[in-house]
Amino acid sequence: MSELEQRLAALEARVTQIEDVNAIRRLQWAYGYYIDYNRPEEVAGLFARDGAVVFLSGEYRGYEGIMRLYGTWFQNLFTGGRRGPVKGLLLDHFQLQDVITVAPDGQTAKGRFRGILAGGWHDAILADKPEGMPQQFWDRASTKTITSRKTACGRSGGWTT
Repeated sequence: MSELEQRLAALEARVTQIEDVNAIRRLQWAYGYYIDYNRPEEVAGLFARDGAVVFLSGEYRGYEGIMRLYGTWFQNLFTGGRRGPVKGLLLDHFQLQDVITVAPDGQTAKGRFRGILAGGWHDAILADKPEGMPQQFWDRASTKTITSRKTACGRSGGWTT
């Protein structure tokens, strides 16, 4: 391989790696957006068939398990079962400080993200606020994700969590 061909191959590999990191960032941002707007089907659709979410003291596996967490528990707690956005309810999950490492083969990646949540109920909808929940709140979480690019996930080579 000539020097020019080697340089071109190295540049193509670097562009692919940058595109992969950006695709994984977009996946994480979509996760925060879909949670903010109470769209549990879309949240669950971001995960591989065998994907899992560990939250508080539970582990929610596969589409059905993830729907139980976001489509039943979260949706019922925050919006009374309604899909969002809900007028007067603030749920903003900021996805920050990502550190993403794509494996050399380009088939898997690991990521760490910091999430910050701003939430609250406007005075006009205080009657909808769950008992014991403060009117306004901040929360935070560190998220570890392992993503993979598998066509078996139903996404033609796309990244899933």
